[in-house]
Amino acid sequence: MGGIHSASRGARNSRSGENGAGGTGGAGDAPRRSRRRPRSTGSPRRRALLWTAGVLAVLLLGGAGAGAWLLQRLDGNIEAADIDERLGDNRPVNLSPGAKNILVVGSDSREGTGGKYGSGYETMQSDTLMIVHLSADREWATVVSLPRDSWVEIPACDQGDGTESEPHHFKINAAFALGGLSGDVSGAATCAVKTVEHNTGLRMDHYMSVDFNGFKGMVDAVDGVEVCPEQPIRDKKARLDLEAGCQTLLGEDALGYVRTRYATGNGSDIERIDRQQDFMEALAKKAQSKLTDPQALYGFLEAFTSSLTTDKALAGVRPLYDLATGVQGIATDRLTFLTVPNYPRELDVPTDKANVVWRYPQAETLFTKLAKDEEVDKAKLAASAEETADLIPSRVRVQVLNGTERAGLAGEVAQELGRAGFQIVGTGNAPEKTPRTTLAHPEGLRGHADVLAGRLPEVRMAADGTSPGVVTLVLGDDFTGLRG
Repeated sequence: MGGIHSASRGARNSRSGENGAGGTGGAGDAPRRSRRRPRSTGSPRRRALLWTAGVLAVLLLGGAGAGAWLLQRLDGNIEAADIDERLGDNRPVNLSPGAKNILVVGSDSREGTGGKYGSGYETMQSDTLMIVHLSADREWATVVSLPRDSWVEIPACDQGDGTESEPHHFKINAAFALGGLSGDVSGAATCAVKTVEHNTGLRMDHYMSVDFNGFKGMVDAVDGVEVCPEQPIRDKKARLDLEAGCQTLLGEDALGYVRTRYATGNGSDIERIDRQQDFMEALAKKAQSKLTDPQALYGFLEAFTSSLTTDKALAGVRPLYDLATGVQGIATDRLTFLTVPNYPRELDVPTDKANVVWRYPQAETLFTKLAKDEEVDKAKLAASAEETADLIPSRVRVQVLNGTERAGLAGEVAQELGRAGFQIVGTGNAPEKTPRTTLAHPEGLRGHADVLAGRLPEVRMAADGTSPGVVTLVLGDDFTGLRG
């Protein structure tokens, strides 16, 4: 088996940062409380079977012809998160019955690590976030990575102590920690799902997460994974000290390798995502080579299921196996792996050098296609982002007009857009009330309007030459809020 090289394959220099190991710090709003009750090389086929290493484990289990006693034992290891009722009814509409969206979380929980990975992070964290979309006909699949430093709106979440957080903007990985403040994995999962649904418009059908200890156990069970860093990697935060050259990593070092960030490459979370995907593919290959070794296979499966949490419907070896086998027949060229289009938030907010924001309208295009179960053209999406690289909120001048009976709405929306980096040139009332939210733009500024339109689902576009150099947002009765 070839080793994994630590150099990034074309990762963007996002300059996104993090506040220590698994931290959620960053510039801007902090969570508030109210007293209310409640992309890479290699085999895409193998990566598709490895949404987490555990999905491969379930496939290996089926291939090994495991007995009923083993299935029962492994079933008992899986923790079920009761999230359906907690999510409530205010969720995206399911536009594609039969298609599946699964939120996959790599949990950065410190539980059981003896404080090895930093003090002050006793609550649960999400280290990796991915959306796996399986088409209704199971002919194609798309896996979308969401950088943990994505600056998004986190909706109100139950904090497990009788209080509910206020909606606020923060790193996306803070949602898992916020919902898990009391140590309740169901609360953490619920807040993570709510946040992803709120910012993408995609309804999640399933949820699954694997924590630190499970990852280490899987690597140890297959006697380690070989990597080949081109430069030495020394990272105190990740507890990693590696020389250059090929070497086999076991649990602790393997975990440090996929978590390290600033000690290799350009220090971006985007580059770390690439390295994690490579490592997981290598782990898949190693696990497949151990299929005939009962002891290694059992250790791999035991480590995975013991650290796995899913929604109730997915909490069992059989439903996991049925879901995983659904992608086995997908052709290699119909499997797409990508990261949501993004850029450094620093370009809009110079004081924030730690986070990234999603690029619109490309992010909206991506999520709309998946919502409608339409296959994503990765090359076309990337080309669109490249062509409009200069079109970001800080270069878009906007005036906001209120076309509803809701007093002060234009000012509230203008404040939100200002925090997102848009240049607000004025607010006021529209000449007349309107049922439809409309975005008007002068000739030649359609691209500027598109940057804002991506945050306004179902907005109506109109050509308008009355305000040169400015796009005009007229809020209608159908306005329900901004996305992202």
